[in-house]
Amino acid sequence: MVRNQFDRGAERLKAVMYGTGGLMVLVVLGAFFAWAALNFFRVDVPTAQMAILMKKTGLDLKNDQEVAESSEYKGIQKEFLLEGKHWLNPYHWDWQVIPQQEVPHGKMGVLVSLSGEDLGYGEFLAHIQPNQDKLRGGVLTKGIVPDVLREGRYPLHPYLFELQIHDPVIIPAGYRGVLTNLAGPLPENPNQLLVEQGFRGVQKEVLDAGTYYLNPYEYRVDLVDCRSQRFNLLEKKDMGFPSKDGFWVSLDGIIEFQVDPERAAEVYVTYNDSENGPLIDEELVRKIVMPIARSYCRVEGSKKSGREFITGDTRMAFEENFERVMREECEPRGVTILQALITGIRPPQQIAEPVRERELAKQDQAKYLRQIELQLSEQVLAMDKELIKRKQEQIKTEQQVVKITTEAMREQEVAVTKANERLAVAKLNLEAAEDEAEAIRARGKADADVIDFNNEAEAAGWKRAVEAFGGEGGEFAKYLMNQKLAPAYRRIMANSDNSPIMKIFESFSSTAKKPEVTPAPTQPATNSTAAP
Repeated sequence: MVRNQFDRGAERLKAVMYGTGGLMVLVVLGAFFAWAALNFFRVDVPTAQMAILMKKTGLDLKNDQEVAESSEYKGIQKEFLLEGKHWLNPYHWDWQVIPQQEVPHGKMGVLVSLSGEDLGYGEFLAHIQPNQDKLRGGVLTKGIVPDVLREGRYPLHPYLFELQIHDPVIIPAGYRGVLTNLAGPLPENPNQLLVEQGFRGVQKEVLDAGTYYLNPYEYRVDLVDCRSQRFNLLEKKDMGFPSKDGFWVSLDGIIEFQVDPERAAEVYVTYNDSENGPLIDEELVRKIVMPIARSYCRVEGSKKSGREFITGDTRMAFEENFERVMREECEPRGVTILQALITGIRPPQQIAEPVRERELAKQDQAKYLRQIELQLSEQVLAMDKELIKRKQEQIKTEQQVVKITTEAMREQEVAVTKANERLAVAKLNLEAAEDEAEAIRARGKADADVIDFNNEAEAAGWKRAVEAFGGEGGEFAKYLMNQKLAPAYRRIMANSDNSPIMKIFESFSSTAKKPEVTPAPTQPATNSTAAP
């Protein structure tokens, strides 16, 4: 039984040993395949580079083929690898890492397709498959690839494309670019100078100043200077004309002109000469400016005599008409005349001196006449100044009179206003005084009535008192007097009964003779006649 257990343990140990060995083998094999994959199957493409693929197995290429159409064929493939890590079977594939191509700053790139079908007769632009990247099989034929590549880095297959570096078209300020389409379809009318946009030939529209990235195989741009150009007639020694009387008259002048910017293409096509290239300034002078100037001078100059070109009137009219004719004749040809001046006219010397002296005499005469007219004008001016001065003084005087009159009227209005105010106050005071007088009169009348009433009452009292004394006023008077003097009488009488003063009252005693009584008046007495 122990032996069986030992056998079973040995078998288990062998099984474990065999299992561990298999696992180790698997680990070693896995490590080997990982190492092989990292060293033989991995394709590392660094930054700014690309990998060109080459198939080792597959169908053979044709004799006229350089690049395989697909991965079924051997040879160089159209597909390529960009930056990063890729995994390929080295038995079927081979690769070559090359740098990507760059278009420098300020430049442009033109692609030339090296693979594909051949172009037809007269064609040079490659055919592009729509909606497909032209760098990855979008180009169907050989030839120049339309459009350009701007500055940057591009993964260009060296077996499919050739990169050409060109400068962009720069049109300076003051210039216009005449655009010629080199690859478009032919126009319906081959005899027309300018064609519509998109057709082959010189385009009607011109390019303004700026930078243009145009494929030089598709378009050609010719510069036309539209700035102001100056031409001196003295440069042409034969600038002159015979006068009416047979004398030769030579002249100098300056003509300033420019090409109409809107018609630059028409002018370029019409007057361009292949010998001068895009510079057509000399052609414009030779074919337009000089013929028109020479024709006018010879036609109009032959109508006048030599001495007439010395006088001012004829010369001035000749110069003005020269500029007008130059503008009218050059404008329809696309050339704008900015200025056309004749700076000098040289008549023949045989007649120049006498005519010059006569002209000087005429000028002196005109000068003297102008001086006389100037003096007369100064006199008239002095008189006008004096009249103006007198008029100014008169105006000042009138202004003073108006000022004084206005002030007097204003003062009068103020005085009248104040007088009216005082009159109104006086009227108010008068009315107040009248009211006050009426009030005083009313108060006086009331006081008088009161006095009258008092007097009447007092008189009535006196009348009753007098009636009490039998109607004797004297008796009543005595009574009053005695009543007033009674206290004093008692004191005197106490001092001496036989006082001499008492003699005065003897007449008032009852034994004395009564005087005759006068009848009392019908009206009562006033306060002024009252008892003492």
